[in-house]
Amino acid sequence: MQINILPEELPRCWYNILPDLPQPLPEVKGDLSVAAKILVGECVNQEFSNQRWIAIPEELWLNFQKSGRPRPLFRATNLEKALKLPPGIELYCKGEFQSPTGSHKVNTALTQAFFAKKEGKKRLVTETGAGQWGSALAYAASLMELDCTIYWVRAVYNWKKSRRYLMKFFGAKVFASPSKNTEVGRNLLKENPSHPGSLGIAISESIEDVLSHPDTVYCLGSVLNCVLLHQTIIGLEAKAQLQKINRYPDVIISCVGGGSNFGGLALPFFGDLFREGKKIKFVAAQSEGAANLKGEYRYNFADYAGLAPQFKMYTLGHQTKLPPIKGDGLRYHGCSPIISLLRHLGLIEVKTYPTDEKYVFEKARLFLRTEGWLLAPESAYSAAAAIDEAERAKEAGEKKIILFNCSGHGFMDMEGYHQVLRL
Repeated sequence: MQINILPEELPRCWYNILPDLPQPLPEVKGDLSVAAKILVGECVNQEFSNQRWIAIPEELWLNFQKSGRPRPLFRATNLEKALKLPPGIELYCKGEFQSPTGSHKVNTALTQAFFAKKEGKKRLVTETGAGQWGSALAYAASLMELDCTIYWVRAVYNWKKSRRYLMKFFGAKVFASPSKNTEVGRNLLKENPSHPGSLGIAISESIEDVLSHPDTVYCLGSVLNCVLLHQTIIGLEAKAQLQKINRYPDVIISCVGGGSNFGGLALPFFGDLFREGKKIKFVAAQSEGAANLKGEYRYNFADYAGLAPQFKMYTLGHQTKLPPIKGDGLRYHGCSPIISLLRHLGLIEVKTYPTDEKYVFEKARLFLRTEGWLLAPESAYSAAAAIDEAERAKEAGEKKIILFNCSGHGFMDMEGYHQVLRL
């Protein structure tokens, strides 16, 4: 069963959770002038805004429609039957994989490219892990007639050739990270010519690139307050769609790396919790190899080289070596300051899965065979956690409405699925 809203019902504002948090977000430490030098100016303004609702510009709102918004919410009835769930346990999936590049990342990519263009920038620079963010920014840059440079974690760059070709097809320049373009990259390649790279390293390379080139701006696909703000269109749509059928979630689930797709779905519902006292369980699904929400809650750099300011967040350490996984979008040392604070306040449960990924990929296969959608490896974690939560409710004899976000499709990830499941 698919639940839709009309294009004219698409949210006109983003939801900013900062005014509703039960305690202020810890201040950023370090030289904030660096952020002003490298980021889109409007995004810096949004980062620290105390306005609960921030208007989406009309032209951008129309671009969201062009990119397929509003995106469908559907009840996974075939999956419910396969799991033999009793009446009262319902699974609802937000299908963010129905976007031009196959993920939720398009929401903030379009936004950052739009504001960069208005501010006279000529080139966008970023990092990417799984490749979904790089693809989204390449797409957005193409629409805005901007150049785009992407530093891609080498461990993934080497096996996701189709996604690399897609980025280039949009006109982006794509480099395996660590690369020879930057001092950070060259130093790491001296130590290990086959260095697998990490998101933290790729972020450092991106920042170094931007600082040495005028008319260039750094775009980030997760972690920042403004990025989570842009993604709240997901949760706002989901709320409107559930209202159409008189439903409200008991449990909200999504995978977490930096935190943007979890925050995008969950933050509007956290607003209900804080302002209206709604009772909701929030679950973050992570890899045991990069379970940053089980790390330390402290100040840490967002990048490997320490070029960026320090945020108070849950972190595994900005220079920690994390094992490569196929769901590489989850392989990041730190988590969004907003998500980290909510976790610190005891409002987010964390579910972790083994690094061999066999369990979560088996659940993705079940989702494919019942609902017909091939999920990205990262979204396999969301599906696995939703299935586990439904099974738990069945055993406990509870009624639960479970909402989970499937943030990306897996059409360009089949080699990874094959390597794990031996298809």
